[in-house]
Amino acid sequence: MTLDRYLRLMAGFFVMLSLALGYWVSPYWFLFTAFVGLNLFQSAFSNWCPAMSLLRKLHVPECEHEAQQRATLQSH
Repeated sequence: MTLDRYLRLMAGFFVMLSLALGYWVSPYWFLFTAFVGLNLFQSAFSNWCPAMSLLRKLHVPECEHEAQQRATLQSH
C-alpha cells in the first residue's frame, strides 16, 4: 500500500472510532472527529499532516511504482 492509501485508512479509522466513542462513551469524543476533519481540510491546502510525516519515517512508499519495486526486491 502507498502513503495516500494508508493516510485515508487512518483517517477513516479515526473518524469511525471517534464517532463510536462519542455515541457510547462521551459526546466529547466528537471533538476528535472534528479534529480529524479539520486536519484533512488543512492538508488539502498545505499537503502536510502529522500522519504523513509518521508514515514517511516508517518508510511507507509514496507511489505504487515504489511499492512494486520494494516488493520485487523483498521477493529475491
